[in-house]
Amino acid sequence: MARHRLKRICLAAALVAVNLPAPGASGATPLEPTRAGAAASCGASYTPAGVDFCLLTGILLFDYDRVWPHRAPESLRFRVEYSLGATLEPQTRLMTSANMIAQFYYPGTSAGGVRPYLGGGIGIIYTDFKVEGQGLRFNFNPLITAGVEFGPDPAWFTEARLHHVSNGGLDDENVGVNSVQFMLGRYF
Repeated sequence: MARHRLKRICLAAALVAVNLPAPGASGATPLEPTRAGAAASCGASYTPAGVDFCLLTGILLFDYDRVWPHRAPESLRFRVEYSLGATLEPQTRLMTSANMIAQFYYPGTSAGGVRPYLGGGIGIIYTDFKVEGQGLRFNFNPLITAGVEFGPDPAWFTEARLHHVSNGGLDDENVGVNSVQFMLGRYF
C-alpha cells in the first residue's frame, strides 16, 4: 500500500517538473526572484507537546504567474524557502526543511508601510528525532501562515505559522507532530 502511494507522489512530482517552463526557452524570460530574504524562527509542538525548535531560513519570493503558467492575482506570490536548525527539547537534534508557499497580500489592507499577508503550502522535512509512533524521519510538512511586512522596502516581516509533520501514510506508524512557529525576518 505504501509503495503504491509513494509511486503516485513521485509521478505527481515528475508531472509538475515536466510542466515547468524551461529556462531560455523561446519567449521565456529568466526566472528571477522579486525578493530574497532571511529569517530566524522558534516554535513548539502542541500535539504531542514537548518538542521545541529554532530555525534559520533563506527565502526567495517570485511573482506567482512567472512560476506557474496560468493567470494569478497581482498580489499573489510564490515563496520558496530552505530552513536549517535544531530541536532544543527534549534533546538537541537536527531539523531541516524545504517548503513552497502561495503567499497572498490581500488588496486594500496595506496602510502606512504595513502589509499583511496569508499563505499556505507544503514541503518536506527531515527531523533527526522521532516522537513515539512516528515511522519516518523524512516527512511531509503542510503549513499555513499569517504575517505582516513593515517598514520601507526592503521590508522587515513577522509571521506566525501552523505546521503539521506527517509521512502521509507512507509508513504504518504515522503519528503527526503539530506545532506553532513564530518568525522574524527581512527582505534584501
